[in-house]
Amino acid sequence: MKPKPLTDSTAVVVDGIRTPFVRAFQEFTALDTIALGRRAVQALLARTGVARDVDAVIWGGVILPGTTPNLAREISLETAIRPTAEAFTVTRACSSSLLSITQAAAAIERGEFECVIAGGSESVSNAEVPLPKKLIQTLAPVVMNGKSSPLDYLGALAQLIPFNDLIPKMPRVAERLTGELMGESADDMCRRNGITRAAQDEFALRSHTNAARALREGRFRDEVFPVEARPSKTVYTDSIVRGNIEFEKLAALKPAFRRGGTITAGNASALTDGAAATLIMSYRKAKELGFKPRARFLSWHYSGVDPRDQLLIGPAISMPLALERAGLKMADIDLFDIHEAFTGQVLCVLKALASPAFVKRHASARAEAAEIPPHKINIHGGSVSLGHPFGATGARMVNTMANEIAGGNAQRVVLGICAAGGLGAAAVLAKVE
Repeated sequence: MKPKPLTDSTAVVVDGIRTPFVRAFQEFTALDTIALGRRAVQALLARTGVARDVDAVIWGGVILPGTTPNLAREISLETAIRPTAEAFTVTRACSSSLLSITQAAAAIERGEFECVIAGGSESVSNAEVPLPKKLIQTLAPVVMNGKSSPLDYLGALAQLIPFNDLIPKMPRVAERLTGELMGESADDMCRRNGITRAAQDEFALRSHTNAARALREGRFRDEVFPVEARPSKTVYTDSIVRGNIEFEKLAALKPAFRRGGTITAGNASALTDGAAATLIMSYRKAKELGFKPRARFLSWHYSGVDPRDQLLIGPAISMPLALERAGLKMADIDLFDIHEAFTGQVLCVLKALASPAFVKRHASARAEAAEIPPHKINIHGGSVSLGHPFGATGARMVNTMANEIAGGNAQRVVLGICAAGGLGAAAVLAKVE
């Protein structure tokens, strides 16, 4: 099977931009996920001038605000995009913004839209902290009743005596089915697949080294725009990258999730705030407006596994299936960008991809298993070094790899993302020719 031919209705990546990615509860604390998303979309519109041509905004997010969960619509209305444009939000854990982009591509190729802004944002700093159930169940009937008097409030407070268990606690973000934190599941995967602590730390060191080099070489110059976080405070670049990190320091860190485990703060992605936006058009529309497309989509695939098995192994299923759909083999791909929730998870995925038994059993009897050369993987770092705003990582990966293709550094690339709930995602991008 040959890759699908380029036609006027083919969806192409025209441009992409993102905020710097910064550690949560630091520079972007005053900016919620809508504010971050709005800044990314506004910067993209300012650079491309397509505000009146946008047919839809499709946005990804994971930690959604309770009263304004349709991020896409709020962001769209706060920019110069016409209010009649379609706008909807998708949520698929860490693959949310890749889903928003492929939803845009699919809609364009079906003829529904010609110009879409897709992407995602996340503000962990502004996550809503749940109140204790005792407090909610006692006070909510009073607060929600417009006729409540001061005496009603005093009566409710009296019911809360003694005032224990009323202080909000950090939520435990665990898999509902297993009760395990993602890091605990990653520890289990590493043990099961024989992934050593040293291998994980070496991959983390490489991630930071590659990201630091990319920053020095200006690889993200056209991708990252400065954000005024507050008056007299502008953030210009990603703040999590550590170019001077040493293997010995990584090796000295204690396990973060399990006693004797191998997942640490050094080989896991950090809680991050940020946003990324991607401009997708039909090839016809891009030509009409005078744009030179940076890349096109050949295929994508979304998968699921039982979370009780290997929670984060999904990319090892989606990547071969996306390649099969595109009519390509691993050897046809110049670069691979794999989301680093944990470096151990990436190493587990790479081991599975090299196993014919795994690929044929879980992906397809026709899918190819192959070892991916290290020099093709995450050449500009990944989520461990750059940061991981849950709803924005997929768009960040699309933008960076589209720029590599446009710059002549690759003909074809594959993206792979793991996500909570046992989900996997992959997409194949190629040069427009």
